[in-house]
Amino acid sequence: MSYVYIEYNFTVEPHQPGTEILIAELGLAGFESFVETDQGVRSYIQKKEWNEKILGTIHILSSSEFTIGYTHKEIAPVNWNAEWEKNFDPIEVNDICVVRAPFHTSCNLPFEIIIEPKMSFGTGHHETTFMMLQYLLDNNLEGKTVLDMGCGTAVLAILAEMKGATSIDAIDIDEWCVEN
Repeated sequence: MSYVYIEYNFTVEPHQPGTEILIAELGLAGFESFVETDQGVRSYIQKKEWNEKILGTIHILSSSEFTIGYTHKEIAPVNWNAEWEKNFDPIEVNDICVVRAPFHTSCNLPFEIIIEPKMSFGTGHHETTFMMLQYLLDNNLEGKTVLDMGCGTAVLAILAEMKGATSIDAIDIDEWCVEN
């Protein structure tokens, strides 16, 4: 899957609360991600979701309380998998579990989770995922039921199965996760 995005660079005066209001309205209009800058915000929308009328739905742009300018450009697709591979390090949890990619060397630990997240969340690097991995390792899951909601790569569900859980549901709505 490869997407072409349109990047908008907005300048906003006064910066706050203008930037917060603009981000909220852009999110409702279909923009997917935002980076606050010193001048305002950079925002991204998939080209296939964009149309000429979309900015007309952003009320703050016509507000006399704010001065907002913008430029936009098309962003060419990037091979994020290659970018990820350059920067992904395995994680070790409690000295008995590792989450790694196939191109990493095996650590020969009791629990070895091998993933290719592509554009999905779930490498184990996020603090809450890491804490949940620790929790699962510290508890007996034999015969238990486990729900991994917003599973990403499903590392928690995979570990639950390795630890003996018998009923496991892993759910996500992100199409990258479903495809992965």
